[in-house]
Amino acid sequence: MKNVIEITDLRKHFGSGENEALIFDGADLTIEKGSFVSLTGASGSGKSTLLYLIGGLDRNFTGSIRIDGKNITGMDDKELSDIRSFKLSYVFQFYNLVANLTIEENILLPVELSGRKPKDYAKRLEELLELTGLTAKRHYYPSQLSGGQQQRASIARAVLTEPEILLADEATGNLDKASGGEIMALFKRLNEEKGITILQVTHSAECAAYGNRIVKLVDRKLVEA
Repeated sequence: MKNVIEITDLRKHFGSGENEALIFDGADLTIEKGSFVSLTGASGSGKSTLLYLIGGLDRNFTGSIRIDGKNITGMDDKELSDIRSFKLSYVFQFYNLVANLTIEENILLPVELSGRKPKDYAKRLEELLELTGLTAKRHYYPSQLSGGQQQRASIARAVLTEPEILLADEATGNLDKASGGEIMALFKRLNEEKGITILQVTHSAECAAYGNRIVKLVDRKLVEA
């Protein structure tokens, strides 16, 4: 099985001088295609930072980060944008839905922003609405949905373009236990049925257990839990 994420000798700090905070100090990690990896660790240790680095949202680091074999270090903004459009996608703790757009319009938004044709994704949209249980809510606005439903909509939006990798940052952090369980079950289905590689950051041992591998951020290194 090929590796879709390869991190080698990653070093990252914030600030300088007396205010310098070292986040990663020679961290290494490989993630195989089709795996479901849970990243755990203390609050403020740098878990979310790692997701931003992988997607090129934060480019201030040394070492190597490869996505599907390609080193992102020397990429320009266009190349990084293409990776975020076609190779990987994010799901955050906050749903980030546009209030004045319907759920269907929110899900299709990345397609429209990238200049692609929504009609080319009509079949995929129907499939995702059914998978997330939102078919009957497609013309509702975010304010008319529960938190769990809004998060399911944000996940559908993230995977509409069939990214190879899904990066989830505390995706259940804003939800009650029942809704959080529904989101984790949805992640599991996307991983097992659609083959999407998932790297999730979580503080919850229960959520972490949904993954087939747990990695812990300890002492600025990434280690198997």
